[in-house]
Amino acid sequence: MTRFSAAAEDATKRLRDGMVGGVLSFPLTSFREDGGLDLAAYRAYLTAQLVSAPGAVFPACGTGEFFSLDEDEYRAVVGATVEIADGRLPVVAGIGYGWAQALRFARIAEEAGADAALVLPHYLVAAPQDGLVEQLRRIASGTSLPLIAYQRGQVAFTADSLRRIAEIPTVIGLKDGHSDLDRLQRLTLAAPDGFLFFNGASTAEIQARAYATVGVPAYSSAVHAFAPEIANAFFAALRDGDDARVTELLRDFYVPLVELRDRVPGYAVSLVKAAARLRGLPVGPVRAPLTDPGPDDLGALAKVLDDGLKVVGAVRRSD
Repeated sequence: MTRFSAAAEDATKRLRDGMVGGVLSFPLTSFREDGGLDLAAYRAYLTAQLVSAPGAVFPACGTGEFFSLDEDEYRAVVGATVEIADGRLPVVAGIGYGWAQALRFARIAEEAGADAALVLPHYLVAAPQDGLVEQLRRIASGTSLPLIAYQRGQVAFTADSLRRIAEIPTVIGLKDGHSDLDRLQRLTLAAPDGFLFFNGASTAEIQARAYATVGVPAYSSAVHAFAPEIANAFFAALRDGDDARVTELLRDFYVPLVELRDRVPGYAVSLVKAAARLRGLPVGPVRAPLTDPGPDDLGALAKVLDDGLKVVGAVRRSD
């Protein structure tokens, strides 16, 4: 007998199938120049993104500036995503902060029709393992939405804690952002059959080959948010064992992108949004406390983007 709830079992199957067929897409949230949510622009942007057939879509997560959204904006973004996805692929909405606030977001996502939720690291404080487990138990007790835990920053599960959260009937997986492969291997070995794992490192493609060696081939792709041609080419090369192609894309695009990303805190999101604007996508600026790149970094980004698109035979803009 399955350990999952019926909803969790269905979400797990859909996500597993999606992971085999495409990258996990983390769309940007569109804002106006005055900082307000531009829902019409987001709908147009997401519609274009889904043409490239990602395996699943994760709205209002880190790349989507979850931390900058109020509840009404969150409801609008998740609702629009569910409507546009129209059942063609799983929708996993970001939730977070302490468990009480995370539950408020989870219930909004559930009402909007999301298939699952990604539990982003809690706010600010370090916590013992018992607290990390209890956080998930509290969230799971208040929503039937299937949950994926995200370990990053102050959240890092031990193998024993992984076993404990895996006993919660609606916790279906773990996204890892620590890139500690020794620890991750211990977690995968401690997990029950059917438990999902995701590579959630920043610019995850850089470490995708290494993660695959410990049984975690699925990964989130921020690059898909602005260059699905590159993201899909990398995914296909990795899936097909085309090491030469993987190395070419890493050398000519991903490594230069990461070197630029590491110049300024917050560029993991700001550069992604700037690259989308370079392609004419209607995403607008980032919200404070993030900052958009200045002219020098924007010029460097344009070169990195053009070099990557050249590798896959694409151009920055067709207009």
